[in-house]
Amino acid sequence: MTDGVDAWVAPTEAAAVVHPLSERGQTLAVVESLTGGLLAATIVDIAGVSSVFRGGLVVYATDLKAALVGVPGDLLADRGPVDPDVALALAEGGRRRCMADWCLATTGVAGPEPQNGRPVGLVYVALAGPDGARVRELRLDGGRTQIRSNAVTGALRLLAEELQGVQPPAVRG
Repeated sequence: MTDGVDAWVAPTEAAAVVHPLSERGQTLAVVESLTGGLLAATIVDIAGVSSVFRGGLVVYATDLKAALVGVPGDLLADRGPVDPDVALALAEGGRRRCMADWCLATTGVAGPEPQNGRPVGLVYVALAGPDGARVRELRLDGGRTQIRSNAVTGALRLLAEELQGVQPPAVRG
């Protein structure tokens, strides 16, 4: 496992975003591809989340990324669904569609085989918020379940760092 993402710590990371968002009176949405609903499920496990979580979209199929979230079709055609700019477009589109202050998005390759020349374990997590959007590339090891779990942790950690004012060097946007 790389990029400092630990084994299943996402519930702790979820609490680290839900509680500060609740204190701020801000809302959160998610758009998920690779994680297939696991990010939303992890977030809603936190007590008090109803004042924060707006909802989300699971857009596993590439065409739904355009149809439901508004990712530009030419971007998807040119780069495919596993791309940092696609991740940013997912987060920005989800924020608009769900009318949330913040939106987290996930896209990547969980395996067992590479996808469109992208290696297993390549994941992009993105965040759109009041001050713009950011994306982080993760290179994760393990099987499908571990990669998906660590992608959830990575996404939550990205938002937690943003809420704490931490600007790690691996962020762009």
